[in-house]
Amino acid sequence: MREPLVLEGRFIRLEPLTLVHVPALVQAASAEPERYRWTYVPDGPVEMTDYVQRALDNAATGSQIPFATVRRGAGPGGNDTVVGTTRFCEISFWQWPPGSAYQRHGRPDVAEIGWTWLAASAQRTPVNTEAKLLMLGHAFETWGVHRVSLRTDVRNERSRVAIERIGGRLDGVLRADRPGADDTVRTSYLFSIVATEWPAVKAALTERLGRDADARR
Repeated sequence: MREPLVLEGRFIRLEPLTLVHVPALVQAASAEPERYRWTYVPDGPVEMTDYVQRALDNAATGSQIPFATVRRGAGPGGNDTVVGTTRFCEISFWQWPPGSAYQRHGRPDVAEIGWTWLAASAQRTPVNTEAKLLMLGHAFETWGVHRVSLRTDVRNERSRVAIERIGGRLDGVLRADRPGADDTVRTSYLFSIVATEWPAVKAALTERLGRDADARR
């Protein structure tokens, strides 16, 4: 769990988030900030440094694994470019009865994918599809979790549709769940994908990734 985790795909690489990523993340967040109405995206170096440091503090407790989202060959000269961030959060280890066949031996029972945002240039591209495919694949196939959760502000229609499109099923509404990006007390939709649903979700995401890639040619 605590070793550096890198998830490699065809279009992106999810690498451990560090303070070194701050300048690139500031640049990624600077274009079209109006896109982030319902998602908190730090504005400027000071906010971004605090954001990343808090993520690292949570990572040190084992409750989160934050990533920088790196798009392959997207920069000048075909260089890799940091286009956003995402993380595993709400990582939970259940206490099973002694001798239970469900004992995890250091692997989490459930996790959540959240704190995701992308630069405007990376939205509506294969980036998010592949990120979800990589993260869900690691959660279900390497950790063997029972459930992966995703949540979004109830006002964020685009995010809700995107979660449903990848196979998330609505579990319920969490009232007064957390701070909203607009400095309100947010109510959230909570979605999940469970282990038995993963094969179908994986197939759909893989097919969608192929369509997205073909459309970009």
